[in-house]
Amino acid sequence: MHQPCGEPAGSPIERPATTDPPPTAGAAGLGRPPAAAGRIFGDRLSHAEAYAELLATDGVARGLVGPREVSRLWDRHLLNCAVVAELIPAGSGVVDVGSGAGLPGIPLALARPDLSVTLLEPSLRRSDFLIEVLALLGLNTVVVHRRRAEEGAPAPAAVVTARAVAPLQQLVAWCLPWVAAGGRLLAIKGDTAPAEVAASTAAVRSAGGQPAALRRCGVGLVDPPTTVVEIARAPAAGSVRGIAAGSRLQHRRG
Repeated sequence: MHQPCGEPAGSPIERPATTDPPPTAGAAGLGRPPAAAGRIFGDRLSHAEAYAELLATDGVARGLVGPREVSRLWDRHLLNCAVVAELIPAGSGVVDVGSGAGLPGIPLALARPDLSVTLLEPSLRRSDFLIEVLALLGLNTVVVHRRRAEEGAPAPAAVVTARAVAPLQQLVAWCLPWVAAGGRLLAIKGDTAPAEVAASTAAVRSAGGQPAALRRCGVGLVDPPTTVVEIARAPAAGSVRGIAAGSRLQHRRG
């Protein structure tokens, strides 16, 4: 993961947020949200629509989203990410490692207003985009933290997510240190998930994780369902604090 020049990394970045999503021009090829989007995002569907249009316009123009992905932003990206919320306990603190254009962190925050989400992204260009999106959508439960995962976690989180960041064997070394004792890493994967799980057994054990489990999210809502590799971090010996200590990531203002 490359560390760019510019504003110093390692501090959460926040900007004033508005309360309503802005009107945005429809992007050619984006299409209307599927019926499942209303079930997943509820009364925040309009915010999800605004986010989809930002990805299809500014995201494409700034090189964060490929033009060919516009027609499948809903099914392959927003809904594919948002359904992972079914694995996350109420009120959890979530760190989204290598958030990029905000996937899966922003869809999770839209689907689950009870979550406190940190978007961890080392790139200044992507971080700036994320800050703008959060302000436009009025997501005050989400912050951007410009930092590389391998630099280590300032505080543990109950849940850590990652999508299209690295092979699982490398991902566990970067992400499990961010997971609170008793918490979980949720890595969104595709068809390679079973092979990656088999190849990463030693790496998971070395990083303090318990055996990986394959989960299918969004059954009956998205086709195909989202494949998630779930890796729990063992609770601290003799402690019941574990996951409670990481239920909300504490943010220091830089």
